[in-house]
Amino acid sequence: MTRIDFHTNVPDKVAYACRLVRKAWAANNRVVLLTEDSAQLAELNAAMWDFSATDYLPHVLVTDELAAQTPILLTDSDEAELPHTHKELLVNLSQRAPRNVTQFARMIEVISSQEDDAAAGRKRYVAYKQQDYPLTHFVAGKS
Repeated sequence: MTRIDFHTNVPDKVAYACRLVRKAWAANNRVVLLTEDSAQLAELNAAMWDFSATDYLPHVLVTDELAAQTPILLTDSDEAELPHTHKELLVNLSQRAPRNVTQFARMIEVISSQEDDAAAGRKRYVAYKQQDYPLTHFVAGKS
C-alpha cells in the first residue's frame, strides 16, 4: 500500500518541491510532481531550471517524448499516462487527492500555510486515514 507523507505549513510549495525533488533524485528515485493547474505547472517548470546554480534537476513534462528516460516528470493531470518507470514517488502540490495514488510506492502531500490549502489537506488526510493508508506528518520549519 502507498505510504503517504504530509508536509504541512510550507511557506512556498514550489520551492519546497524543488528541494524535495533534489533529495529524492540524489537517492536515485524517479519522481512525478502533480500541480494544481497549468499556471502552477509553468511556475514549477521555471523554478526547476532556476533552482540552483550548482544542482541540475533533469525534468520534462509527462507528455514529452523523453518522459520514460527522464527522472523527474511534471504534470497538472492525475489522468496523464505515466511511464512504467515512474512508480516510486508522487509529490502532490494540488488540492485534490490524486486518482492514481495507488500506482506509487510513496506520495508526499505538500500543504501550504494558507488556510484554503490547509483545509483541503486536512480533508485528504482524513480520507486517506479512513482508507487505512500508512500516514506520517512533518511540519515544515519545526524540528
